[in-house]
Amino acid sequence: MAVKIRLKRMGKIRAPYYRVVVVDSRKKRDGRVIEEIGKYHPKEEPSLIEVTSERAQYWLGVGAQPSEAVEALLKVTGDWQKFKGLPGAEGSLKLAEAKRTKADIFNEALKEAGSEPSTEAVTKKASKKAEKPAADEAPAEAPAAEAGAGETPEAAAASGDAEGEAQPAEAAAAEKTEA
Repeated sequence: MAVKIRLKRMGKIRAPYYRVVVVDSRKKRDGRVIEEIGKYHPKEEPSLIEVTSERAQYWLGVGAQPSEAVEALLKVTGDWQKFKGLPGAEGSLKLAEAKRTKADIFNEALKEAGSEPSTEAVTKKASKKAEKPAADEAPAEAPAAEAGAGETPEAAAASGDAEGEAQPAEAAAAEKTEA
């Protein structure tokens, strides 16, 4: 059986990628393969070329013939020079630089910001109309809370609810005085 090492095309129209495969020479281009020994993505920058060197050396050693395209890829990875015993077995493969992770980008942005916001908060403050009735209710509820010592438990719970409503109004008044 005549064995070839060639490319099996995959991907979409105008976005090809290939697998480097060992196949019987009588099979069609994308037909059944004996073994996949690598992949090639020509559209990436720089092109991604991954070949399992050990398996490529084995198949070349037992007589598999590479196609012209695969031979060029093997020269880039250095496998062809290693097989032929030529100098330059390290190849001329360019590696893509490592991508920065999202965590690294975030940490870098945090250092640039100095861990403190440079502007005020963006949330809108409550309108003055809403603050005035809340401020008017707060003094009226305070005497009712003081009189709550001799009340029944139901009345005490009702006055407790009124105190709960007064606390946000007091907080809003405190914020207003700070600003």
